[in-house]
Amino acid sequence: MTQTQDVVELILEDHRRMEDLFRRMRSVEDDRAAALREFADLLIAHALAEEAEVYPALKRYKNIEDEEVEHGEHEHDEGNKALLDLLEVEEVGSEEWDGKLEALVEAVTHHADEEERTILNGARENVAMRRREELGAAFLEERERRLKSGCGSPDNVRRLVESS
Repeated sequence: MTQTQDVVELILEDHRRMEDLFRRMRSVEDDRAAALREFADLLIAHALAEEAEVYPALKRYKNIEDEEVEHGEHEHDEGNKALLDLLEVEEVGSEEWDGKLEALVEAVTHHADEEERTILNGARENVAMRRREELGAAFLEERERRLKSGCGSPDNVRRLVESS
């Protein structure tokens, strides 16, 4: 990972890490359960940090549509539901696991692609680097706080899904 503080680059780094974890969760030669635990923590911490620190700030800029930000939040909810569905599968590598994993991959990949094309490109074009670095520092601090709290536990993910 780079030493950047640019919130756009930090979010992109998380997206690439999630893609790597998807590959690990699909691999019969990897510790798929461990990859899922790491993924669950990262996904939840990433989304909560975006919603707390990044999305509200980006709504203030013209050319970054409020609807895009609100749609991103809705897609976080969909990703959380797909994650919970996978976390509740009892047998790693079962047919049910594979199906729930692919639903999760689809939900998260769709969101990341849209977010990169709309919100992040808008931020890159319309938000000064100094402000993006301030947002990056706030994003990292919130994400790390969430990671340390075990935010990807099945009980926490279930609470998030039920409250959305």
